[in-house]
Amino acid sequence: MLVSFVFFKQTLRFYKVKNNIMISNLNRDEALHRVFLCIGGNLGDKELYLKKTVKLIEEKVGRILQKSSVFESESWGFAHSSSFLNQVVEVETMLSALCLLDVCHKIEEELGRDRYSVADGYAARTADVDILFFDDCIYSLPPLILPHEKLHERLFVLEPLAEIAPNLMHSKIGKTVLELKNACLDNGRVWKYKRLKVKSES
Repeated sequence: MLVSFVFFKQTLRFYKVKNNIMISNLNRDEALHRVFLCIGGNLGDKELYLKKTVKLIEEKVGRILQKSSVFESESWGFAHSSSFLNQVVEVETMLSALCLLDVCHKIEEELGRDRYSVADGYAARTADVDILFFDDCIYSLPPLILPHEKLHERLFVLEPLAEIAPNLMHSKIGKTVLELKNACLDNGRVWKYKRLKVKSES
């Protein structure tokens, strides 16, 4: 009983739930963390939403160290007529892992995504921000699982990730991103995005 009480007190030091929103009590650490995020969407002006996502990450998460090319792909896990645009960014942040998850969800909401419109499964969306890696941490306490539990199954994630971090080691599987990409059985089509219109700079 004493052990359970001590664990409960320690857990409360890291986070508490209020109005169904995760709030970190330790919003920022002294150390900088290396984080990889996969961003994208398939509704509306997809390129504009992608740019807005990057801007919000810079404002709310931290300094972006690297950005992959933008890749286009078929929908994954469900059928939809509109293709997805996806990009992977490497970010330097002082946010804790749970606080980062909360910020990512808030960015999605700010860009019009309703996470609770579909009870189960995948759906079309304006914006998606997934945490792929947080340092070399292995984290398996819902709602956060790190490394991302499906990244090795998704070619639309591995293509941009391998472009900027081919030698990054998956701390759970024990293979590099490039090795995971080469072994991926995902047959979905993924290709580099080509802008249809180039807007003249004013």
